[in-house]
Amino acid sequence: MEQSAFEKIYEVVKQIPYGQVATYGQVAALAGNKRWARVVGYALHANPDPDHIPCYRVVNREGRVSDAFAFGGGNRQVELLKAEGVEFVGDCVDMEQYQWERPVY
Repeated sequence: MEQSAFEKIYEVVKQIPYGQVATYGQVAALAGNKRWARVVGYALHANPDPDHIPCYRVVNREGRVSDAFAFGGGNRQVELLKAEGVEFVGDCVDMEQYQWERPVY
């Protein structure tokens, strides 16, 4: 049986290493469709297993957290990332230092 878009997205998000972040577009491309960035947002908002699918590690391309973070709001997302050692420049993740470097094939 073929995986759904959400399942593919969750599989990618589970691979984002501790202390790193990925962008919505990056997750979309790794899940198989670079135009799924908005779908990634929907999938993360509906995350069925936040203890094992670290959706807080997904930020926008500028490194901004989501104001609509489903599991406690943007402030909670910042807390979770900082707890992993991710640093911010202003209100954005330092993407040069903390963006996951997984190549997209």
